[in-house]
Amino acid sequence: MNETAKKEKNDLELLAHFIRTYCRGKHGSRKGELCTECSELLEYAQAKRRKCPLDPKPSCKHCKVHCYAKNQRARIKEVMAYSGKRLLLRGRLDLLWHYFF
Repeated sequence: MNETAKKEKNDLELLAHFIRTYCRGKHGSRKGELCTECSELLEYAQAKRRKCPLDPKPSCKHCKVHCYAKNQRARIKEVMAYSGKRLLLRGRLDLLWHYFF
């Protein structure tokens, strides 16, 4: 697996983890399950990540190309803010790397 594919895989796994954490906390979903709204957001975000034409891909907050639609962008920002804090408080310090870089 080359470096780009590895980074894409890691990004997709992290994205799914953030959305699962958000859905579980905000919508009361069971562990490993997503509500319809969050499932649609995950599919949308995964499709956008897979279609990213930039190589090397910068982190989304540093990217100059805003590929998300306005509504989806607001939703993913809410998910990242909520889940980021929760996961850091649970001891996921490895996410600090993703947050700052």
